[in-house]
Amino acid sequence: MDQQFPKWTRPGIIALLGLFVGAASGLCPSTTTLAAATGNPIIHADVPDMAMIRVGDTYYMSSTTMHLSPGLPIMKSRDLVNWELVSYAYDTLDDVDALNLDNGKNAYGAGSWASSIRYHDGMFYVTTFSGTTGKTYVYTTKNLEHGPWEVKSFRPSLHDHSLFFEDDGRVFMLYGVNNLRLVELNEDLSGLKPGGFNEVVINNASAVAGRNIMLGAEGSQLFKVNGKYYLFNITWPRGGMRTVLVHRADSITGPYEGRMALQDQGVAQGGLVTTPEGAWYAYLFQDHGAVGRIPYLVPVTWEDGWPVLGVDGKVPATLNLPASKGLIPGLVNSDEFARRPAEPALPLVWQWNHHPDHALWSLTARPGFLRLTTGRVDADILSARNTLTQRTFGPECSGATAVDVSNLKDGDFAGLLLLQKNYGLVGVRSRGGTNTLVMVNVGAGQPTEAESVPLTQHTVHLKAECDFKNRTDTARFFYSLDGETWTPIGNELKLSYTLPHFMGYRFGLFNFATKEPGGHADFDYFRISNEITRAN
Repeated sequence: MDQQFPKWTRPGIIALLGLFVGAASGLCPSTTTLAAATGNPIIHADVPDMAMIRVGDTYYMSSTTMHLSPGLPIMKSRDLVNWELVSYAYDTLDDVDALNLDNGKNAYGAGSWASSIRYHDGMFYVTTFSGTTGKTYVYTTKNLEHGPWEVKSFRPSLHDHSLFFEDDGRVFMLYGVNNLRLVELNEDLSGLKPGGFNEVVINNASAVAGRNIMLGAEGSQLFKVNGKYYLFNITWPRGGMRTVLVHRADSITGPYEGRMALQDQGVAQGGLVTTPEGAWYAYLFQDHGAVGRIPYLVPVTWEDGWPVLGVDGKVPATLNLPASKGLIPGLVNSDEFARRPAEPALPLVWQWNHHPDHALWSLTARPGFLRLTTGRVDADILSARNTLTQRTFGPECSGATAVDVSNLKDGDFAGLLLLQKNYGLVGVRSRGGTNTLVMVNVGAGQPTEAESVPLTQHTVHLKAECDFKNRTDTARFFYSLDGETWTPIGNELKLSYTLPHFMGYRFGLFNFATKEPGGHADFDYFRISNEITRAN
């Protein structure tokens, strides 16, 4: 399996970390130059814990989406810069209360974490793990874009593992935090092999970055290049920034020697990929405030058998790669909710907050509309099922919708959300036969009704605008009675990335009941833009 990238690569991730730090704020291109720039970040949106392979001239990337469903997204690119969603490894991770938002439980910031992606003997393998279920999951398919997928799961949950097919046919996962363990799997990847190799191969892997470490080495990604084994990890020295570590060995079981490979702007955690022409890159990400963890590419050269990351030890602002065409429609997109025969009910850009109740949403009950029907009573939006979401993205973005609230029941609340623990929303609340347009702001940690406006018509247009430029991390909400003239409502929402959700802000369409189930809201469209129009 030496020097064949279609047969290796996997991602990394963090566990219980602090706030987003360590990234320079001025690297992100402006809205006007985003589509024309060839530079970092390659994706200004939450695509963390990337794992990447190249098969022929096509790159495939998997990422973390935790509590969202479907999960474990697969993206495709021909140039390492322009990516499109092509599949998910699973629709439902497991049938447990936390993933279903049932019985007061949730999986915010949990669900499935960092994945590993491999291509071996004509088969794609995408693996992940979950602290929510205590399991490791192995998804296989011969066709990443169209499936079908098969799944196996086993205990324990192997944290930040890297799947590796050895040349002699043995299969391994390397995983853990700081004391990194290599375990041998059954040939069919159904679990740990009885009597197989199972040992810590690197003790205190973060030691090469110093003694005062805040985050022990994790996010393992293991590669074989020219007969040597290379293990990528991330660590975080206290008072410093996220840092890339590389260990190498002549045998997969060690002994390993290590060094710091990159310490610049907090860009870290990932692995290696080559182009068909033989150029090497490290794919990494940067904690970038409220928009989330955003992917970077860093050129790699080789010296004395070690990968050398960056240009003079720095993350370059520009890359010798094709220009970005923007994230629309590959990773985010508008939706008029009109479907032709044989089209999927929901494009891949959409994900539900936790597992949905499929009986309570429809695109056929009223053609051209997304209908969300309440099926139970919930205390607040974070407890409600069937919130449909898409990523926000930088430097600026807006999302708009129109909702018909004719069939809300007393106590229902429907509208447009910016989803994170400290969320904000604008929506229509039905109470005592009267509908009121309400903006709720949780930027300070507690829900505050910032403004309410009586609503006398059945349809209202709603919009949220996000400003992520230079870590501004603010949002405003608007409404329109005619779809043309927009009026601001409420106050500015301060966007903040929080560990309980561990995810960048997402647009969300929602409807939930606080008194009795059975009401429904009809959403006419969702339109996303990389511009902020602001109020007229």
